[in-house]
Amino acid sequence: MDLKSLVRTIPHYPKEGIMFRDITTLIKSPEGFSATIDAFYERYKDLHIDAIAGIEARGFILGAALAYKMGKGFIPIRKKGKLPGETISQEYQLEYGTDTLEVHLDAVDKSGRILLMDDLLATGGTALAAIKLIETIGAEVVECAFVIDLPDLKGGEKIKKHGHEVFTLIEFEGD
Repeated sequence: MDLKSLVRTIPHYPKEGIMFRDITTLIKSPEGFSATIDAFYERYKDLHIDAIAGIEARGFILGAALAYKMGKGFIPIRKKGKLPGETISQEYQLEYGTDTLEVHLDAVDKSGRILLMDDLLATGGTALAAIKLIETIGAEVVECAFVIDLPDLKGGEKIKKHGHEVFTLIEFEGD
């Protein structure tokens, strides 16, 4: 199945010059959503993973579906102030300013092997913040999985320089 054809591109969103890659059109397609989760399942079914962590918000959709299919637990990594229990935080750089991610302190076993998921890999800042959260608790990030990579923004290279593997299903180059 051509998953790339199911991704909608919205020009100039959220600001002028950005070509926003929207996976909502992919996940609304029963065949597209199934094919996406099946592709991740085939990649990870034989790899020892204790849980899957998803980054808010679209990483929740993908990560939870894969966790269910694999019979694993799901760990939400959320924006600051959204989790009710005791959390740890990690600030990260955005194009104009900073943001903060959090995870529950008891979400990850200290010896856990975690797969990190999100919908899109751009500069890698959000994923690196999520990796730091998981590692601060003492768990290991086995791999980082994304539906879409924007290789021109070099996020995958940054993550690999920090010693983590990256897997993506689709690339959009040049914009």
